[in-house]
Amino acid sequence: MADNLTEKQRSYCMSRVRTKDTDLEMLVRSELRKRGLRFRANVKTLPGKPDIVLTAAKVAIFIDGDFWHGYRFPSWKNKVDMFWREKIRKNRERDKRNFTKIRGIGWRVIRLWQHEIKNDLESCIVKVIVAKKQYKEGHRKSRFHTKQNP
Repeated sequence: MADNLTEKQRSYCMSRVRTKDTDLEMLVRSELRKRGLRFRANVKTLPGKPDIVLTAAKVAIFIDGDFWHGYRFPSWKNKVDMFWREKIRKNRERDKRNFTKIRGIGWRVIRLWQHEIKNDLESCIVKVIVAKKQYKEGHRKSRFHTKQNP
């Protein structure tokens, strides 16, 4: 048996799961705003539709639930039904494909896990700030770097 609910019941349950503007996303966005960072939310033009995007710094931020995106999945995958194993496996494959695509077009990807945000929001925000600073420093160096003639 793949699931203990009927197809109609499962569909209803899944329709109630929020895919954007979750409590975690709102918490992270609020903290970024407090620090004066400007960003866009749920950018459809980037692969995977990142939850938060710092466009000027080319940073894409994904806020992922531990269960849905399979945090340390190999260690607990045998504890869930085949239905969930397959669903989470597909989510992880899709995440990997999207991250590769985004990196391929020159963006930095930051993945913030649910447990990280809940346990240490400050360090999550610092990751974002550091990524933005690294972009600025790299951009500044490349702008002022001139090749010397041989």
